[in-house]
Amino acid sequence: MDILIVVFRTLLFYIIIAIVYRFMGKREVGELSIMDLIVSILIAELAAMSIDKYKTNLLITILPIFALVIVQIIVAKISLKSANTREKIEGEPSVIINRGKVNFKEMLKQRYNLDDLLTQLREKSIRSIEEVDYAILETSGKLSVFAKGHDKSYPLPLIIDGKLDEETLIQINKDKKWLNKNLEENNVNIEDVFYAFYKNNNLFLIKDENVK
Repeated sequence: MDILIVVFRTLLFYIIIAIVYRFMGKREVGELSIMDLIVSILIAELAAMSIDKYKTNLLITILPIFALVIVQIIVAKISLKSANTREKIEGEPSVIINRGKVNFKEMLKQRYNLDDLLTQLREKSIRSIEEVDYAILETSGKLSVFAKGHDKSYPLPLIIDGKLDEETLIQINKDKKWLNKNLEENNVNIEDVFYAFYKNNNLFLIKDENVK
């Protein structure tokens, strides 16, 4: 009888967790945010405890799981509308290699050592740091690499949800005067810009659809 209860709970939590992750949205494991990862670990622990202590009331486990999911969904919606909230929860991408030069100061800030960098470069089939033009450590922990000699017309995000990325402005050797001039020419304020990126010496703007 005990075995049947354990099997039943295992199958039940399999179904519940599958439903929960459908509500949380589709993401690869390597792309989970800090919030997603915390919720995933807690759900796994709660499910394991309930299966192990199969004589306890199911509601003691199921209610906390759905409470976690509700909190995660609320935070995700707030983060979607607020760049500041998203930045505080998930952090920001970090430029580790900028125009072929390693940013050791940023590596120290992110507690990201040289072995980590070399390992992730090898995973991208990059044999040496000298082959890299740009390398960006994403908030998921993955390293985005742009090798030298390849197409350098990749877009550099400059404004996200009305917030200026001053580091990108420095990378493209531009200043706020240049940016303000471009915004004026497009008759738009920086707060009204949903996304703006720099590519092929041009600024491309996408306005916030909620702004008339």
